[in-house]
Formats: sequence, structure tokens, C-alpha cells
Amino acid sequence: MADMGGERVQQAVAGAVAVLRTATDHDWRAVGAGGVTWSCRETARHVAGVLLAYAGQLAGRARDAYLPFEIVLDGDGDDGSEPTGNDGVLDVLETTGALLAAAVRTTPREVRAFHPYPFRSANRDGFAAMGVAEVLLHTHDIAEGLGLDYVPSADLCGYVLGTIFPHVQPAADPWRTLLWATGRGDLPGRARVTDWRWSNNLVLPAGRLTLEGVTPLAAADLAAGGDGGFTWVDGGPFEGTREAAGMTAKAYEAGVHRPEFGLFVLVRHEDGRAVGGMGFHGVPDEEGRAEVGYDLTEAARGRGYATEALRALAAWALAREDVRTLFATVDRDNTPSQRVVERAGFTRVSDDGKQLAYALRRARPGDTA
Repeated sequence: MADMGGERVQQAVAGAVAVLRTATDHDWRAVGAGGVTWSCRETARHVAGVLLAYAGQLAGRARDAYLPFEIVLDGDGDDGSEPTGNDGVLDVLETTGALLAAAVRTTPREVRAFHPYPFRSANRDGFAAMGVAEVLLHTHDIAEGLGLDYVPSADLCGYVLGTIFPHVQPAADPWRTLLWATGRGDLPGRARVTDWRWSNNLVLPAGRLTLEGVTPLAAADLAAGGDGGFTWVDGGPFEGTREAAGMTAKAYEAGVHRPEFGLFVLVRHEDGRAVGGMGFHGVPDEEGRAEVGYDLTEAARGRGYATEALRALAAWALAREDVRTLFATVDRDNTPSQRVVERAGFTRVSDDGKQLAYALRRARPGDTA
């Protein structure tokens, strides 16, 4: 799965600018953009400002908040300068798109920077997808206000949906699905959306590793034999990770995927290489029970990575209100894996002769045996 985030940003911006340049003779200040409360000019400036902000977050490795700067076009301030024309606004949009594309291309994939939704950070893939979404959606708004036809490519829309809308079940038309998911249109068989947010992937620190949540787009690539956008150690990913990725992709297609209870890839700090996969077999049931599974590439075994990762994942899960008990099943002859779950605090609860079942429960006030 080649890293195409930068190319997709530039593709989205190029398509938007090509459409909007056909209407630069209109008064963008006087025409409202459809779906938002801004004028067409304000909306275009907003998109350029967001693209620059995303580039700044990545380049500056911002950790706690947005960097404190914004775009002010000539004529929008109080310096007496001539107002920027519509062609100039589009020049700025092209430039900020190029800056974000460059930041995406040059930022290591493990780097994350601040973004509020929903886990307080995003990586280069997330910022690229958010940038593409801003361009597609607000170009739609401006085009609607100016009476222009605008339909972006299905590939761009699918990229956005599969990266930052993991909770949205895909449909036959990715563009209509994206418009529906952002409250801009209807989709047969689905209720109108009135409140929405996109969702960047979850990451969890785990000692020498980071557990990186796998997006539906990356999961589909892993299940199909690709690398999911990760750089793997020799022999990876292992078969179990590909099977888990297939489960994630199927859950997404069925509209039941919850990204925090999907697949995580274990990425080693020392070299940024992926060494295995770990995650949940599904969302917790009504009694708060969830099953975990994991595997490591052969080259990464025997170093304690699985234990570190499982401890971190279990601690995160059991701190949630909707999880009370974690389960894991291990083949009876897989002694190393048994040691992993035992070192992570799980205790054996059953033995059917072929597999051993383990459980880990965190007591809470009011719990009874």
C-alpha cells in the first residue's frame, strides 16, 4: 500500500481549482456557499487556512494545540491593501495544498500531531485525508452557491471514507456517501445526518512499542496481501494479522466496525518497523466481555513485545465503562503464547483439551463475584 496521501491532496486541490476557475468572474463575496454560513470567498479562504494549518501541525510536530497562526488575505485586514481577487484566492489554495502535500510526504508515518477528534492526535494519513475532505466538501459548497457542477473522483471519496470515517458503512456511490455522512445529502435507507465528526485512528503507547489502530483502508490492503502502509520486519505481517485485518474490513463493509475495538499494528520505536498485530475479535457484548488476539512475526518473537503490548491494550480496555472482562484463547501446545497472557495478568478459566481459555477482569466498586 503505497503512501499516496500527498498525491491525493494535490489531486483534490487541482480538481477543485479547475472547477472554481470557471467562475472567478462572479462576486464570491456576495454569494453564499451552500451548506455553510460563509460566503464563497470566505469558504475558499477557510479551506486554504485549514490546509496550511494541517501542514503546520505536521511540520511543527504540534503536540497540545493548534499552532497559533492563520491566513489573512490581502484586503481582509486593516492595512488598506487591495482586496485579493478570486484568481488570487485560488492561487493561495493551490499553494497551501502543495505545502500540505509536501508535509505529508516528508513526515515519518509514526509521527503524530495534535488534532482534537477523537483521540487528540493524527498522523500524516489522517491529516492528508482531513485535508482532502475539506477540499471536496467545501468545493461542493462553493460550487452549489455558484451553480457549478462538481463531482470528485470515487477514489478520493473512498480514500476519505476509509481513512477518517471508519464508522460509516460504505455504499455504492462514495461521493453520495460522503455527502450524506457530513449532513449534505440523503442516502436511501439511512436517516439524515445532523451531527457528525470524522475519526482519526487510535494509538496506544506500550513500552518499546506503539499500538497503531488500523484504518479500514489499511485493513483491506493487509487482508489482500499488502503491507497496510507499514514497514514490516522480515517475515511480516504474519497470517493472523492478515486474518484480523480481513475481519476489520468485513465489519466496516457491514457497518458494524468500531475502530477502537479493531486491529492494532505493533510498531517498534527503535526503527519504526511493524512486528505484529493485536486487537479485538469484536465489540464488547452486553455483559462487557471482549476477546483479544495477537501474533508476532517470527523475527520479533522471544523479546517480550507481545507481553508489553497486551498489558497496554488490556489496561486501556479495562479502564473503559463498557469493558469488564477480557478473554483470550491459546492452543494447548503453544506454550510461549500461554506465558504471554499469564505475564499480562490473565488467569486460566477453562481447558477443552485443544485450547486454553484465559480471562482478565478488573474489579470496580460495586462489582460482585
